[in-house]
Amino acid sequence: MSHPHDRRSFVKWVSAAGGSALLVPGWGRTAEGAVRRRLAFADDPFTLGVASGDPAADGFVIWTRLAPQPLEGGGMPPELVEVRWEIAEDEAFSKPVQKGTAIATPQLGHSVHVEVEGLPPDRWYFYRFTVGDAVSPVGRARTFPAATALPDKFRFAFASCQHYETGYFTAYQHMLKDDLDAVVHLGDYFYEYAAAPNRARIHVGGEIESLDDYRTRHALYKTDPDLQAMHAACPWLVTWDDHEFDNNYAGGISEEDGIDPYRFLTRRAASYQAYYEHMPLRRSAVPRGPDMQLYRRVPFGRLAEFFVLDTRQYRSDQPAGDGLKAPGDESADPAGTLLGKQQHGWLAEGLLTSVSHWNVLAQQVMMAPVDREPGEGVKQSMDQWPGYDSERQGIADFLHERKIPNPVVLTGDIHKNFANELKLDHGDPDSPTVATEFVGTSITSGGNGSQLPRGGEELLAENPFVKFYNDERGYVRCEVTPEKWTTDYRVLEYVTQPGSPATTRASFTVESGRPGLQPT
Repeated sequence: MSHPHDRRSFVKWVSAAGGSALLVPGWGRTAEGAVRRRLAFADDPFTLGVASGDPAADGFVIWTRLAPQPLEGGGMPPELVEVRWEIAEDEAFSKPVQKGTAIATPQLGHSVHVEVEGLPPDRWYFYRFTVGDAVSPVGRARTFPAATALPDKFRFAFASCQHYETGYFTAYQHMLKDDLDAVVHLGDYFYEYAAAPNRARIHVGGEIESLDDYRTRHALYKTDPDLQAMHAACPWLVTWDDHEFDNNYAGGISEEDGIDPYRFLTRRAASYQAYYEHMPLRRSAVPRGPDMQLYRRVPFGRLAEFFVLDTRQYRSDQPAGDGLKAPGDESADPAGTLLGKQQHGWLAEGLLTSVSHWNVLAQQVMMAPVDREPGEGVKQSMDQWPGYDSERQGIADFLHERKIPNPVVLTGDIHKNFANELKLDHGDPDSPTVATEFVGTSITSGGNGSQLPRGGEELLAENPFVKFYNDERGYVRCEVTPEKWTTDYRVLEYVTQPGSPATTRASFTVESGRPGLQPT
């Protein structure tokens, strides 16, 4: 059998199976009849709320999905439906700015993605949707500063790993109070696992595989009121990790042995389509079968540029499995890649041409090669950057040799808080620091945590480049100015019940031109 990355073989298999271009139900079919404009709804079609994303200096994306019965297939007729949208300067919509219509199609789950353009830079706006006799909640969005502007300040938070079953999304209640310009979500927006007993909340159904399954799971998470409120409060930049599709997958390869590679890509096509349908993404992200481009650049004037990465879709298989292993020839293989050749080249070109003060890699898995084995031995995670150490070291060399201004890495995935200094040589404490990595804990995944995990003292002693290590749930808040970057690790006492208070467990600054962490 051909390798699962062989696209020609996949297309041949599609043809032999008699499938559609994407092998997901409904894709490519056109609804019969005219566009429906006058609908009366027995149930609210805006049960999944509204969202905005990917801001530019002249606009942003606004999103919703019509789903009067969100956990029962959506509840919409298989027809084209006209949706009206409005942008205004005020929440009462007495100062309208733009309006228009979009068509919600059954092929894309009656989702709506409007790319608003032509607005002045660096301003806040309000938006809403109307379909038939129903009006959506009001959302807030903003344009980012002009390309030549150097803003005084940028406030954002980043988050990841929100397992519905293991807790409540209370972190977003606290994030909502932070007066943010944006939210960056680094993946594991939902979990694909089957419902499990004795959890704080319960998934609907078994492990998900079909397009309908993925749509329902997205809808379940989107009905959470705290998540909805944060989506409506400001624009989001999103990228995925593994659980939006399948745990610890690598490109077209499952973590489980014996999985048919073509059926695996069929499932990936379904998951990618559902992800697009439920996120405020631009048309450039519309999936093409089992492929969907998420990596992109998002500048905030000249203050910060976000390089949003995808470390799942293009990666080679994890060396020697995906657990904790001693580094060796397999993890040092120059052919091993998390980014893939095209994305790697795109990142290098972007960093070389960036005119931003801070250059931010928003990505999924930890870059610091943390040793998890107490004592003489060394064990590192093969699912993270240490499993692809040649590429990891190449990026460190590139940042150092090309003198990339103020690189900062934002990371999710691991359900722990870390603050790391990324060294040219992590075996030498005196080696130059080339970048700073802030690793954020989970919103809920892992359940209630603790301030310092078991073995934490040993981990800190074995890895002097790790300046903070913590196992509580929460999110990370950042304030960026031309002079410094400030990061606050915001943590919750518990997540298995609603209503937890939040506190700042630790804070660090990075001074412009001086990579490395300073506690505050």
